[in-house]
Amino acid sequence: MGNVHFFLVLYTGLFALAAGRPYPMRRYSREVYDNGRIFDITHMIGPNLPVFGSKNGLGHDYIRLVESIKNGSIVNQSEMKLNTHTGTHIDSPGHVYDKYYDAGFNINSLDLEVLNGPALLVDVWRHGNITAEVMKSLNIPKGVRRVLFRTLNTERRLMFKKEFESSYVGFMVDGAKWLVENTDIKLVGVDYLSVAALVDLLPTHLVFLKSREIILVEGLKLDNINPGVYDLHCLPLRILRADGSPARCILIK
Repeated sequence: MGNVHFFLVLYTGLFALAAGRPYPMRRYSREVYDNGRIFDITHMIGPNLPVFGSKNGLGHDYIRLVESIKNGSIVNQSEMKLNTHTGTHIDSPGHVYDKYYDAGFNINSLDLEVLNGPALLVDVWRHGNITAEVMKSLNIPKGVRRVLFRTLNTERRLMFKKEFESSYVGFMVDGAKWLVENTDIKLVGVDYLSVAALVDLLPTHLVFLKSREIILVEGLKLDNINPGVYDLHCLPLRILRADGSPARCILIK
């Protein structure tokens, strides 16, 4: 079947060229690579991406073409203007602690070893916000250092709705304390714009980031992936003095 498809595409292209028409190029946006072995768990940055606290989403002003081939330039060149906590992104300790920000514990200080390695994807479908009781029920084994929590946010497809949803699922402060005090987890990944439930927004972040040992990855795209252990690779941009950064994150079977 693959050979038939190839020859149909080739024939279509040759026919278009022979007729003097340009062969239409197709844009590809893939989620899965290498025959289902690699999963892109990064949300695409675009105008409909939700923004924390906003009804309007990211909008169109996040990127503009400052040089254009159509307008006589030799290249196309764009300029971006983004909040450092846009879409799939990583928080640094300096995000919520001013003393850490001043001391340089920002995005370029994060441990790349923590951001790359085996990770456990767990489902928390039947729960609301993640409390200490919920954390206990998950029975995450000692020694597990990276956990991605898939919640009702994924089922509700909240990251695909441009209007910010205040009823998203996140960690309550007691859930964060339980994780810090009873597990070996050093990377916490969640499927909406904040790791913390709105009612415990700042206290939960403070608990997670106080030790400077836990890295928070927020806004992950976790639909259509089976729970289990994967190799996680998640890299922020290396930006001096940034309290957070958009990231490209992938899982590998």
